[in-house]
Amino acid sequence: MSEPEGAGAVKGRTFLVTGANTGIGRATAAALARQGGRVYVASRSREKGEEAVAGIKSSTGSEAVWFLPLDLADLDSVRACASDFLARGEPLHVLINNGGVAGARGITADGFELAFGVNHLGHFALTTALLDCLAASAPARVVTVSSDAHYQAKGIDFEAVRRRTASVTGLPEYAVSKLSNVLFTEELARRLDGRGVTAYALHPGVVASDIWRRVPWPVRPLMKLRMLTPEKGARTSLYCATSPDVADVNGRFYDKCAEREASAVATAELAGELWRRSEAWIAA
Repeated sequence: MSEPEGAGAVKGRTFLVTGANTGIGRATAAALARQGGRVYVASRSREKGEEAVAGIKSSTGSEAVWFLPLDLADLDSVRACASDFLARGEPLHVLINNGGVAGARGITADGFELAFGVNHLGHFALTTALLDCLAASAPARVVTVSSDAHYQAKGIDFEAVRRRTASVTGLPEYAVSKLSNVLFTEELARRLDGRGVTAYALHPGVVASDIWRRVPWPVRPLMKLRMLTPEKGARTSLYCATSPDVADVNGRFYDKCAEREASAVATAELAGELWRRSEAWIAA
């Protein structure tokens, strides 16, 4: 796969990648470690996370890779992850909000629709907890893996995101969660203007990763037949995380390492409302 653009944008800098035990996240973490980055692998499973750390160290020759426990479906776990990182006393140059679920049904530990709670609210809580550290480490970036599925969402039903997944496939809720990623990025850019932290949302392509693990057999293997490899899927994440070409860009959506117009539904008004509600929800 192609590596991040310019080792100078990676070497010696600190990256935290959620969902980095597998798929796009692991490919992203490995590429950053290979270029000399200090990489934190955050994931729900300690066993899988530590296996990923060992595998990345072995494949890249880097010893600067560490595991952080993080369950995005549990806000207490998110707060603990942020506290764990901050207690280490090091800078954070790039936060890559990569972890997520798709085609899943359920509810989080805090009572939110599963896709919304994991894909948006968990990352919202993690990012806001680390914002001061990011700003102190400027220039810094927040990269959030969204999806072109966000174009399918007609808006956000703020009552529905407080209930268990309603659809049979979980995919309409997934689209809402990915729209939320775009809105979060836009609002984050507005709120961080002038603090040396830039924000990006992106579509990685349709990737054969574990994000589809809850899609039932026999649909799952058929879906994966024409999907990208995780390594190819990581390219736009790496571009947004490291490329000097986007250093002065903020709050935009990317696809195939190029800026793309986000959904017309992603308005400043909706972004502001989502932020205010999210802030209240994580404080409750």
